[in-house]
Amino acid sequence: MKRSREKAASELFAALYPRLAGWCRRLVDDDETAHEIASEAFTRLWARWTSVAEPRGFLYVTAANLVRDHWRKLERERRAMHRVTSEAAVRPHPEQADPSVRLLVQSLPERLRVPILLHYYADMPIREVSVLTGRKEGTVKADLHAARELLRVHLRRSLDHTS
Repeated sequence: MKRSREKAASELFAALYPRLAGWCRRLVDDDETAHEIASEAFTRLWARWTSVAEPRGFLYVTAANLVRDHWRKLERERRAMHRVTSEAAVRPHPEQADPSVRLLVQSLPERLRVPILLHYYADMPIREVSVLTGRKEGTVKADLHAARELLRVHLRRSLDHTS
């Protein structure tokens, strides 16, 4: 039994790791970090191997959460560096966000962020996002629409502040 479990895990790793690591690479823009995140997702899957019904979905949702944690860490580091390097410099618009799409996606609530990451960044069809997240297709479509509207508003606001 243990041998077949290891064989199944090995085959799953060979089939999914390159795509998962590539997806993470596009999100974090760093090879080493992408491989760390993909490896950690597989480690967490292995720890729950017998209780996970949909391994691929588990991997992508876990990796999305790890990417979010990575983005948060980078933001904390950026803020700390900003505090250290600037003496009492105050931004004219403290509410103004960085207009980069990555940071805007990062700021979305998880309910909206995960479908965006899976559909647009992992190129998964809505049907598959529905299965992986355990939500109805209509709910996924509504969440994607709501996320796009939020991103549109944030981008417009960011662009208005820069002009």
